[in-house]
Amino acid sequence: MIKVCAFAELDDRKPFAADVDGNPVVVVRDGERVHALQDQCSHAAVSLSEGEVTKQGIECWLHGSRFDLTTGEPSSPPASEPVDVYAVEVRDGDVYVAVPQD
Repeated sequence: MIKVCAFAELDDRKPFAADVDGNPVVVVRDGERVHALQDQCSHAAVSLSEGEVTKQGIECWLHGSRFDLTTGEPSSPPASEPVDVYAVEVRDGDVYVAVPQD
């Protein structure tokens, strides 16, 4: 796992862009929970960290596709493919993310 930030740096329901071993990751705090997803929309390959977090998930700024924060599954078109979801751990006030290596 790679440290990406301090938990205190995350604003609730605001996307945070991070780089984990060369992989773009979007980190989202939702209350006391933290989620990490691939920071690239599966439809248009744009950064999800530039979008908004809604009750339905993270919304792509370009075409409005939404992705579930827990599963990465799309919940609205035009995206039809999920984005990768990564393991997150909050330890001693810091946020760590694991991105599987190919």
